[in-house]
Amino acid sequence: MPVFGWTHGLLLAGTAVAAVGLAWLCRLKRLWRRGVRLALGCGLAANELAWWGFRYSHEGVHLTNLPFQLCDVTLWVSIVACLTAIPVAIEFAYFAGLAGAGMALLTPDLWSPWPSYPALYFFAAHGGIVVACAVLVFGDGRPFRAGAIRRAFALLMGYAAAVGAFNAVFRTNYMYLCSRPQNPSLLDWLGPWPVYLGGGALVGLALFWLLWLPVRPPRSTELAGEGVYPARRILK
Repeated sequence: MPVFGWTHGLLLAGTAVAAVGLAWLCRLKRLWRRGVRLALGCGLAANELAWWGFRYSHEGVHLTNLPFQLCDVTLWVSIVACLTAIPVAIEFAYFAGLAGAGMALLTPDLWSPWPSYPALYFFAAHGGIVVACAVLVFGDGRPFRAGAIRRAFALLMGYAAAVGAFNAVFRTNYMYLCSRPQNPSLLDWLGPWPVYLGGGALVGLALFWLLWLPVRPPRSTELAGEGVYPARRILK
């Protein structure tokens, strides 16, 4: 499937419509927000477990196909956030999930042609992260706490360091820390290894900051030292 072809464009548009539409309907209380959140969490978990059953029954379990990629982690954090509404899970899912899944959707690294099951799974999983985050933050009105962007980025860097150590020991390439993906991606513009690692971290931080803008607290709230605020600037 060519990137930015008709099929790719329709899949991106469908994901955007689902995210905005569900968040909007939940915000207006036309849908039961908690029910939608729980349904998304259960649906994402079922989709992921079905994929694990399919993949590992065909490939077996190896050091190179463990669910250690960033979107694997943000998917499960999104599931936890949907099922429990734990603030730190919502924060990490929103920042790391939207940034990571969004880039994956724009530059899909497919290893099986469309419309095979692996390709369908790829868009269902990554699109599901985007939809879940939209409902959690803009539809469900879950609270953010002061310093959310710093905590989320620190967690991301900590996970990247752990994955980097695993890559070094077992010579794997999770999170593309050792080499860039074969398909075109943003990393192609950030220089050779290891230069693109620093560039990727800066791009990630910039994306986190952009995602922070629509949910940041009013200036008066920050000055007053209030630690919790609603994500209310979009879909209000």
